[in-house]
Amino acid sequence: MKKLLTILALAFAFAAPALAQDTAPKINKKNLVIKEWNTDPRSGKKVLDHVTTYDSAGKKVEEIEYGSDGQKWRKRFEYGADGKCVKEMVYNERNRLDTVKKYEYNEFGRKKTQYNYNAKGKLLTVKVFEYLTEDA
Repeated sequence: MKKLLTILALAFAFAAPALAQDTAPKINKKNLVIKEWNTDPRSGKKVLDHVTTYDSAGKKVEEIEYGSDGQKWRKRFEYGADGKCVKEMVYNERNRLDTVKKYEYNEFGRKKTQYNYNAKGKLLTVKVFEYLTEDA
C-alpha cells in the first residue's frame, strides 16, 4: 500500500505541471506584433532582436531577425484557401529576395513536399517529408 501511494504521489507530481500548461489561456494573435529585445545587464541598453507580425486572421505574415548592425534576415508568409502556408519568401540583410520555399500538403494536412528556389526562380532543392509511426 505504501508503494502504491508513493507511485501515485510521484505520478501526480510529474503530471501536475503538464496539466497546468494545458489550462493556460491562448494568446489572441489577431493583428499582433511581438517584439523581442536583448538587454545588456551592465548598461541596461535594449537592442531589438526579433519581430513577428500576425494578420487579422491570426496568421504569421512576417518575421524579422536583427543583429547589432541591423536586419539579418526577413521572412514573409503566404497562405492558401485552406489556411496552410503555401509560400515563404526569405530576404537577406539588404532586404533583397534570397530564397523562396513553396509547400505542398498531404491528405492529412501535413507537409508533403518543400520546393526551394533561388531569387531568380531556379529550383535548388526538393525536400520530401515522411511520417512514420511505431506501434506500441
